[in-house]
Amino acid sequence: MLDIDVPEVRGHGEPPLDYVSRVAREKAGAGLLHVVAVPGAWVLGADTEVILDDEVFGKPADAAAAARMLHRLSGRTHTVATAVWLVSAGQEHQAVSVSEVTFDALDEARVERYIASGEWQGKAGAYGIQGGAQAFIRHLSGSHSGVMGLPLFETGRLLRQAGVIA
Repeated sequence: MLDIDVPEVRGHGEPPLDYVSRVAREKAGAGLLHVVAVPGAWVLGADTEVILDDEVFGKPADAAAAARMLHRLSGRTHTVATAVWLVSAGQEHQAVSVSEVTFDALDEARVERYIASGEWQGKAGAYGIQGGAQAFIRHLSGSHSGVMGLPLFETGRLLRQAGVIA
């Protein structure tokens, strides 16, 4: 697995799903540049973002930003979109997983405890469904693995479409 540094900046007026897809494609393309000398190489790139009221919640810069995000998500339903691109020197395949997540109402103490855990770091929307924030989720409609950051069903379908797996 390569750690690819791709700028995650939404363009002015860029729709959230277009942004998520573009960033995932750029990550896959940047990864492909690292393996271009490997014949038949395939690279998978993905990006996950939390979307509330057309605002994209990326990774918070610090604990205060994380707390603000969690308070905004409190008691509300938001979208989690994960785009996956599978690219090679001659082909591209893509899929998008869109899930709806409803948070419980979060009081200050719950937010502070979660922030103190450090789990929010590096997570879009300041939470990871696979950790303590799982207790915040009243309802999930969609893909649990997509909310985690790699939708397994869609990824498997891409790999089969490309002939990478049977």
